[in-house]
Amino acid sequence: MQITKAALASLIDHTLLKPDAKPDDIVLLCNEAKHFKFGAVCVNPCCVSIAGNELAGSSIGVCSVIGFPLGASEPSTKAFEAAVAVQSGATELDVVINIGFLKGGLFELMKADLAGVIQCARRESPGTIIKIILETCLLSDSEKIKVCKLAVDLGANFVKTSTGWSKSGATISDVALLKQSVGNSIGVKASGGIRDLSSVLAMIDAGATRIGTSSGLSIINELAE
Repeated sequence: MQITKAALASLIDHTLLKPDAKPDDIVLLCNEAKHFKFGAVCVNPCCVSIAGNELAGSSIGVCSVIGFPLGASEPSTKAFEAAVAVQSGATELDVVINIGFLKGGLFELMKADLAGVIQCARRESPGTIIKIILETCLLSDSEKIKVCKLAVDLGANFVKTSTGWSKSGATISDVALLKQSVGNSIGVKASGGIRDLSSVLAMIDAGATRIGTSSGLSIINELAE
């Protein structure tokens, strides 16, 4: 497929979630995002205010992660974390499902966990974009489909493949399944292990409408070459 540099950049969540990321690293991330006009930056909750200050007045989103990377925080903790992130300047939240609840047949508890996060975030800012992280490498296809349906029902904006911290990341088959499951109702974010242009184009071909990667600069430069 063919895509312009500007169009590709607009799909990328320029990501830095390393535990040793320093404030200066976040400032650099934001400057890179402004230069290349990435869709958003994605940072840990403690770095949201830094990113928000750096990106003030721009069209670039400030994304943060909730319950990351395991999804196993107590539900009220995840909801509080979401509210504080939005108060600090986050415009987008990537929320990890409680995988143990889902695998253990506690679907209603998993649903309530996600609903609490969404309600608290949108109470602070109704326009908050919510992406639900499935961690697809740990789920069966039927579980993936079930979470996709729930994400649509709860009013999420995206389903997302992976945290990038588990056994494996995004696959073309999973992106295609998620896209088939949500149709045009919401978007699909492919994330985890996406490091080159060919992988990005394959994910977009399979149905991804957003790409999460820490390799945004090399991917954009690869397209320019």
